[in-house]
Amino acid sequence: MPGHWEGDLILGEGGRSAVGTLVERTTRLVLLLHRKDGRSAVSVEAAMRKAIATLPLELHRSITWDQGAEISTHATFTTATGIPIYFCNPHAPSQRGSNENTNGLLRQYLPRGTDFRSTPAPCRRPQTHPTRSQRERHRRLGRLAGRLVRHAMAESFNSLLKWELIYPQGP
Repeated sequence: MPGHWEGDLILGEGGRSAVGTLVERTTRLVLLLHRKDGRSAVSVEAAMRKAIATLPLELHRSITWDQGAEISTHATFTTATGIPIYFCNPHAPSQRGSNENTNGLLRQYLPRGTDFRSTPAPCRRPQTHPTRSQRERHRRLGRLAGRLVRHAMAESFNSLLKWELIYPQGP
């Protein structure tokens, strides 16, 4: 059921700037929230409100976040938008797997040590980026790798069978 989101921050150089990510669990839709002023709770809440306001009401179900201080104004956000915010257990990033995977993909383009305050103007406003094609490419590569491994295992097994048929007592 669409409308359940996972959120996190990608911090820039020295934690002085950040990019917030909201990933919808079903469709893998990504909302990027550029935060020039870092990770203050008030600025993150304002950016989330602005990004969520652009979405249809069917996509306003819940948000799951880690236990960071940047979401300490969650009660205000929930009261204003009607979207409950749930928190993951400490040290359990697997509870936000889609978001962690997306952040890993984004780190290819936003490497550690990047100062997000100096990003170009088009990147400064919240943007929507579907990552489905990237995910499908990774999935296909995984299937291909699995086929290659199964093929190699089958070849090894067949060669063992042939060895046993030729030399029933061993070499």
